[in-house]
Amino acid sequence: MKRSLLTSSVQYLKGVGPRRAERFARLGVATGRDLLYHLPHRYEDATTVDRIASLKPGDDATVIGRVISKGVLQTRGRLRVFHAVVRDATGLIECAWPGRPWLDRSICKGDLLLVSGPVRFYHGRQLQPREHTILARADEATDGAGTNGGPGDHRGQVFPVYPATEGLTHRQVRTIVEQNLEPLLEETEDQDSIPDEWRSELELPPLAEALRVLHQPAELPEVEPARRRLAFEELFYLQLLYARARARLRHDAPGIAFDAPPDLTLGLLEALPFELTGAQRRAWAEIERDMAAPTPMNRLLQGDVGSGKTVVAALAMLKAAEAGHQAALMAPTELLAEQHERTLCSLLEPLGLKPALLTGSVTGTARRYVLERLAGGEERLVVGTHALIQDAVAFGSLGLAVIDEQHRFGVEQRRVLREAGGALDALVMSATPIPRSLALALYGDLDISVIDEMPPGRRAVVTGVRGPGSREAAFEFLREQLAAGRQGYVLYPLIEESEALEARSATEMHEELSERYAEFEVGLLHGRLSSSEKESTMRRFLEGEIRLLVATTVIEVGIDVPNATVMLIEDAERFGLAQLHQLRGRVGRGAEQSYCVAFHRGREPSDRLRAFAATNDGFQLAEEDLRLRGQGDFFGRDQHGLATLRFADLERDRSLLEEARRRARSIVEEDRELGRPEHRRMGRELAERYGDRESLYRVG
Repeated sequence: MKRSLLTSSVQYLKGVGPRRAERFARLGVATGRDLLYHLPHRYEDATTVDRIASLKPGDDATVIGRVISKGVLQTRGRLRVFHAVVRDATGLIECAWPGRPWLDRSICKGDLLLVSGPVRFYHGRQLQPREHTILARADEATDGAGTNGGPGDHRGQVFPVYPATEGLTHRQVRTIVEQNLEPLLEETEDQDSIPDEWRSELELPPLAEALRVLHQPAELPEVEPARRRLAFEELFYLQLLYARARARLRHDAPGIAFDAPPDLTLGLLEALPFELTGAQRRAWAEIERDMAAPTPMNRLLQGDVGSGKTVVAALAMLKAAEAGHQAALMAPTELLAEQHERTLCSLLEPLGLKPALLTGSVTGTARRYVLERLAGGEERLVVGTHALIQDAVAFGSLGLAVIDEQHRFGVEQRRVLREAGGALDALVMSATPIPRSLALALYGDLDISVIDEMPPGRRAVVTGVRGPGSREAAFEFLREQLAAGRQGYVLYPLIEESEALEARSATEMHEELSERYAEFEVGLLHGRLSSSEKESTMRRFLEGEIRLLVATTVIEVGIDVPNATVMLIEDAERFGLAQLHQLRGRVGRGAEQSYCVAFHRGREPSDRLRAFAATNDGFQLAEEDLRLRGQGDFFGRDQHGLATLRFADLERDRSLLEEARRRARSIVEEDRELGRPEHRRMGRELAERYGDRESLYRVG
């Protein structure tokens, strides 16, 4: 039986062998299929052929001509340079390849050569090729080039430039791809898992054709349709993974229809001293509908800091309680759990309800009391940390799991909590606004509710972007605020001084600011502190003992300190736009006007900082961040169990993503296990792409 090149080790391909296979492994290329999908990261466009007579220093040119002389010269610095004089019908030019004397063995006098690169003046015009290729050998028959060596029927070409590694240049990768492309594509032709009808509707080429074009485009405009084909496939299988997880949850897990009379939820709505915003009402309606259905809820509640997510979560917890079930809210830190407990106590006091608190600090008799009441079902509402999913914790009838700061937990913790005691409805909350396209790519197994409206009367944080000359005035303003009884933050991107980055460090500046503000307690908070040290520092800041907190981004998602009114962000260029917005959200939590000043080092602020100062709308800033930075920084294996998207661009491919989601859900509704003949290839492709990572999304 003939061995498949696609599934075999890359070492068995032409031009590879064991040593190069080790180098390919550093690029993530282990099999023939990996090589086929190891696509160029850019292209050299040499399709426009110039006449040699027209070239002048400073041009970037492509010429085709005959080699009329060649040789290797050695400079005074002992650098060996291969030279070749190339002639077309209009003239001749010297080409030089510094440090590449071995070309003397492959380029011969009389060869028809395409060269592309910058033209410089060095004892006359000289072209230094970035790329070259031999179009015809000297001993081949005249092919239209003519006796003068002109290009004739030969055209320019596009040169793919591949990701490379030490010991394996992009040109070597290109040669290996060229040697193996045809046999690899032959095996691919009958493995296209996207139906012909879909490709026609979406105007996408067949898989083999798309791969051929991406490796060997005749011209650059061909590349984008081919990329879109691979992008759609990538997005479709990601959404298929999510759609199957969603379907399994709905059909394999016994759901709870929370359909009791809405005494508690209506009681809370009547007791609130304010009206819900339109966005809050919409989100609550979506959650209420999900919870009333007999299938499990799996919903993401997304909203900016201060948009009122906790009130909506409280309504969901009450809906579970009024139906005779328990509800648990899990936060990533003890301080956040305590904050939620205080907020819920305040909201629910008119109803005579008080949630229990279960964290690592709740010990002894108090802990045993809470555990007994949870196990017996008497404690309907509980707030806690990871302590909620420890083996010692049992629930009498857990019906709803609310998880705060979704991105701090990830898929696995979400699954464990919802399985504890049979909790089948899950509401996960995030205060990190992200664009819809990114939400579908990261949390596609969740239905999404968005609170994109702030409560009326809430004061926006006054934001300024300042250069180095304004630092002194800003720090004096900070002193005035501290003297008036307020608290503040000074944020730095680094923990310790780094020679590689010209950024002020938190530890160094903590010493300096402690001297400058000697009459106030100045604290230090960064990621290298132990959990207990971080907890202690934040608690002292919350209680007002620490007046000024010098910190890194460890405070990005943290507790509310209503008395903190000023934040200064040093070296703001080092932070992402969405990150800057999250940092700014630490102030403006109280009744007093709050301020945020971001310092830049250059003469003018960047587009990112201008956007930051222009709006307090987190969703608008998230869209801008995606546009400016791209999607790479948003993905992480530790959070989602999935690799970064390789071919899809969420900024450009939003319509493809929506199509991929719609079609994936439609197929799963018809054939959840992909067992029908027309879907089996999709099932195999899904397993090959995600393997055991699909188990992260299984229920039970």
